[in-house]
Amino acid sequence: MKKFLLIWIGELISSIGRGMTAFALSIYVYQMTGSVSYVSLVTLLAYMPTILLSPIGGVWADRYDRRLLMIIGDSCSALGLAYILWQIQFGTFQMLPILLGVAFNAVFVALMEPSYRATVTDLLTEEEFAKASGMVQMTGNARYLISPAIAGVLLGVADIRLILIIDICTVVVTVFTTAIVRKTTKKPIPKEGQGFIKEMKVGLGVIRENKGVLSLVVIMAFVCFFIGFVQTLSGPMVLAISDAKTVGIMESVCAIGMLVGSVWIGIVGIKKKYATVLCGAGILNGLFMALAGVSTNLIFTGCSIFLFFLSLPFVNTCADVMVRVSVPNEVQGRVWGMISLLTQSGTVLAYVLCGVLSDYIFEPMLAEGGILSDSIGKVIGTGEGRGIGLLLILSGIGMMVAVWMTGRSKAVRSIKVS
Repeated sequence: MKKFLLIWIGELISSIGRGMTAFALSIYVYQMTGSVSYVSLVTLLAYMPTILLSPIGGVWADRYDRRLLMIIGDSCSALGLAYILWQIQFGTFQMLPILLGVAFNAVFVALMEPSYRATVTDLLTEEEFAKASGMVQMTGNARYLISPAIAGVLLGVADIRLILIIDICTVVVTVFTTAIVRKTTKKPIPKEGQGFIKEMKVGLGVIRENKGVLSLVVIMAFVCFFIGFVQTLSGPMVLAISDAKTVGIMESVCAIGMLVGSVWIGIVGIKKKYATVLCGAGILNGLFMALAGVSTNLIFTGCSIFLFFLSLPFVNTCADVMVRVSVPNEVQGRVWGMISLLTQSGTVLAYVLCGVLSDYIFEPMLAEGGILSDSIGKVIGTGEGRGIGLLLILSGIGMMVAVWMTGRSKAVRSIKVS
């Protein structure tokens, strides 16, 4: 557990840096362009290379030293940040350099992610999986909990360049901690591959043959799709009635819910009935997502997002552990790579759709005098940001229906966790 903790600390610091950059870039692009579509495009390019290349990263994670791949991925991802910083420092505002830098960063994150996920199985016992999953979620969730508040305050006294420099420095810490663990861990013997296509098919075959894992992948694809709307739209929705500093602080306060959920799982764990917990938490997750779009009252919206984040770690942990105990360790890199591709494709689809839906359909419908202003507008309000609110309501309802339908699968409920 000590070796895992060291890697976890490094990834936690790196996640905070990534979250600060993601938040600052979304604010920077929105303020420079006034377009949710551009914000969606930046977010899309931050995730799409990682998703598309995850199967390749998964093959490498099963062939080679997983800790070395993490070091390479983290180190090279910083080059994309450095390119964005250089362009902002010495050029005028242009979207293309930002998009290229974001995409380059994401390409090398794809090397790291499957190796990181598989490393949990390398270093821990099955009894520690649930707690480790809660801790892993804390590293990912730190970008929502800590990063927005820090970035929001820094943007009040400096600009995005300072945040990019801080993010680059966090990568150094992460590489150092991973290198220490690699030095004290037995190096795996590189395995001779059969070709990327064949090895990726192995990962896909494991998923297809295990009906429980396949059902879990379907559930998480739906969850990722609807969560993609929250990730992209909640900031612009609040920014429409507030400022960047308020958005950052509000996101951090709301994400305390995720910290509470993750800490609870990390300390107490989930003892039994993983399928029931997954289904119940997913339905609550959708309910709170829908409530977040109902009102322009920041306190009500903040409480709804808080509860949304509180229930999310239970969904993720149940799915993570149920997959992990169902898949042999020697193919976990390839399986996690394929799972990332299949589930996060839902997120990519959400990123593609939400900007267009918001800017060209829902926002005009709920503008003053819009076609829904005298009907739905009388319930949730009209004006800037209300079309986004309606999108969140529909996304929450969709998530509740999707989780309820797929969560009843006998194959999912048959998965046993010791």
